[in-house]
Amino acid sequence: MALARVTVLASGRGSNLAALIAAAERAAGPWAVTHVVCNRPGARALVVATEHGIATTLVDHTTYASRADFDAALATAIDRGEPDLVVLAGFMRVLGDAFVARYAGRMLNIHPSLLPAYPGLHTHRRALADGVTEHGCTVHAVSAAVDGGAIVDQARVPVLPGDDEATLAARVLEAEHRLLPSAVTRWCIARARSLPPEAGR
Repeated sequence: MALARVTVLASGRGSNLAALIAAAERAAGPWAVTHVVCNRPGARALVVATEHGIATTLVDHTTYASRADFDAALATAIDRGEPDLVVLAGFMRVLGDAFVARYAGRMLNIHPSLLPAYPGLHTHRRALADGVTEHGCTVHAVSAAVDGGAIVDQARVPVLPGDDEATLAARVLEAEHRLLPSAVTRWCIARARSLPPEAGR
């Protein structure tokens, strides 16, 4: 089976990145995180990648005059790693339409709500304000609409009496750490099955 190369885009502490790396190492295929691209200097995600011997690239969004310029630099960095799949794991930048089209069909995002409910920011706060009894996270294909791409999979968690943003966020994050590697594995298995036999040699 051809090993799928996964590039992860991250902006912060890299907990979902760490979950992906751990899952890939446990499963020993059909995919591996081979490149991590980060937009924030000093982000913990860069440390996580380096500790596992994974190539990293910093594309600091604050050094670009426009979103289009940043997107172009980001695409150049991604393409250098020749990925089969691009995974947004806590990547806190809105991507332009041309960038999204460039990776159509091979870019996934993890979002901390049960989409289509609560796209965008402050999902846990909004869920608590609405008094919902169930919350969770979603892996979806990235589209031009923010958090609007086709849903790949979801994980649900209960909202418990006494929950605040921190406790609910922690419960959802645990679910994310299970959901994202599972979704990536399924995507990569489906990819491998669609390849001609010679591609896996």
